[in-house]
Parts: sequence; structure tokens; C-alpha cells
Amino acid sequence: MPVLTRLIPSPVVVDISSGALDDLASLLADQRISSSGKLAFAISNGSGAALRARLAPALPGADWYEVGGGSIDAAVKLADAMRGNRYEAVVALGGGKIIDAAKYAAARVGLPLVSVATNLAHDGICSPVATLDNDNGRGSYGVPAPIALVIDLDVIREAPERFVRSGIGDAISNISAIADWELSHRETKEPVDGLAAAMARSAGESVLRHPGNISDDDFLVTLAEGLVLTGIAMSISGDSRPSSGACHEISHAFDLLYPQRAASHGEQVGLGAAFAMFLRGAEAEARNIAEVLRRHQLPVLPGDIGFTEQEFLKAVAYAPQTRPGRYTILEHLALDTDAIRDAYADYAKAIGS
Repeated sequence: MPVLTRLIPSPVVVDISSGALDDLASLLADQRISSSGKLAFAISNGSGAALRARLAPALPGADWYEVGGGSIDAAVKLADAMRGNRYEAVVALGGGKIIDAAKYAAARVGLPLVSVATNLAHDGICSPVATLDNDNGRGSYGVPAPIALVIDLDVIREAPERFVRSGIGDAISNISAIADWELSHRETKEPVDGLAAAMARSAGESVLRHPGNISDDDFLVTLAEGLVLTGIAMSISGDSRPSSGACHEISHAFDLLYPQRAASHGEQVGLGAAFAMFLRGAEAEARNIAEVLRRHQLPVLPGDIGFTEQEFLKAVAYAPQTRPGRYTILEHLALDTDAIRDAYADYAKAIGS
């Protein structure tokens, strides 16, 4: 009897450890990545530039490109600069904006990407999606997932704490996103990829239930692994469904309505996840998520990130427009302004101030 299986797209190397950068040159010499050492490094002018001096002596065949930021223009400019130089791979060294720009640029010139994350702000470190600013605000672009991933815990500990906390919110939001996916399956018959859903839910639950904090190596490893598993889950499903539901719609609404004031991605989706869980009648789960977010100093009310109640209500009302065709608890309930206001009042009362 034949054994039926499927290939799972995933990095050939995942190194999450203290001192991982010390082995970066050896990792890049892997025949599956680069045999000649001809590499293009995409770095920020912050954390990436600071690490260049440390890494460059062991990488004599590499060229280094400073990336202006996480915009489509910066990504295209990087692709144009790399074109024709016969590189074997692109190495993104920095935070989420640099990694996303480098993912898009690498896809544009047909090269594999190695992700070397200097913070854990969101699951983009290993996802097949590049989120980039454009003329209309911000867009998500499908790209190949990284061929390898390196996370040095010593470097992560040096990043601003807010960036690590942001990753916690992004990982925990998986729980709400999977609930939305399953709701859509029941109501619209949208297919659910069980493996992708299981991986994303497990990633979110592992972070939610871990008793540690960002000063703990064990917690940082759990968070990093959760973000990696979420990225792989998206590769399996072929879209962002395993990690993006009403929580992300609310976050995208913040980005579009208040572009100069939006908080970090993880802060916004964490708040969105707690509120979305409450909307679906899962008050105990919403309170648990809110409690864990608070323990990690993440927002659970709009005032925690500088927004008024009215601005939050406006974002929730606008949120379904950010992902046309995606079915979540927001589309299911189709709440009008008064109903959103009443639901928020009940939510704020339930989770406490």
C-alpha cells in the first residue's frame, strides 16, 4: 500500500542559540546555500551596521548593502543594486523591516534568502510574506520563505525590550486567527489546512502558557520557535490565514487610519486578538490572553498605546475593509457602530482596567 505524504516547505537550517552568529560563516558555506562565499548582505544602519564589523572579516566574498527601511521602494532599490553580481544568496541581517525588504528583493532577483534576525518583533522572520510600506499605506507581498534562519539570543537580548514584547503579541494572536479560520470553515466552507492550523495554534499556545519572561533564555527560545513555526505554517497553507484574522484586520486598520501614530504590529494584534476572542463569546479565553499580555507589559486597551476609545471603535468598524474576502468574527457579526461601542464597553469591564 503506498505511503502518501507531502513536502513541507521549511528552512534547511534553523539555529536558535546563544552565540549563533559565531557560526554564521560556517553556516553560509553550506553547499545548499553558498559554495563560493559570494553573498549579498542587506543590513540596517542600526543593529545590522553594528554587527558588520564583527562579521565581515570571516566573510571576504560578501558585499554589504544598507537598506533604507521597510518600503517597497527600498526593496526595489536593493534588488536593482544586487542585479547582475552573480550572488548565490542574500543574507538579511536586522529587524523585521530589513528582513521583509530583503525577502522581496531576493525574490525579485531570484535568489534564496537567509534570515538573521536581530529582534523577535513578529513572525516575518520566517514567513513567506513581505510586509512593505507603499504609496497606499502598507501591503503584503508573497515571497519565498527563508532558506535558513539564525537567531542569536545574545543579540536578541541587546534589542529594545519593546521589540521582543511585540513578538509575544504576534505569536499569541495566532489563537484568535485560528478561531477565525475555523469559523470561516463552518460558515463559508473555506478549507482549513489542519497541519498549518495545528502548528500555528501550538506556537501561540506555547507562548501564552510559558511562565517565563523576556529575561529568560528558555522563554526567548520558546518565542523564537513559535515565530518560526508560524512562518512555516503560512508556507504550508500558502497564505497568512494561520496567523491573520480579525486581530490583524484591526491592526491594519490602525496602520491605515493613523499611520503616524500606529503602535508596533505585535502590540496592535495582541490587543486585537483579546478583543476578537471576547466578540466570539470566549470571555474566559479573552481574559486569559489579556492577563498574559499585561504580564508582558503589552496593551489590552487602546489607551495603553495612546488611542482613544472612539479611535479604537473607528478602527474596528473599518477593519473588514483591510482584507476583502477574508471571513472573521468581524464579518460574521457585522456589528454597527453602536454594537461595537457596546461590545467594547463589555470587553473593558470584563478584563478590568
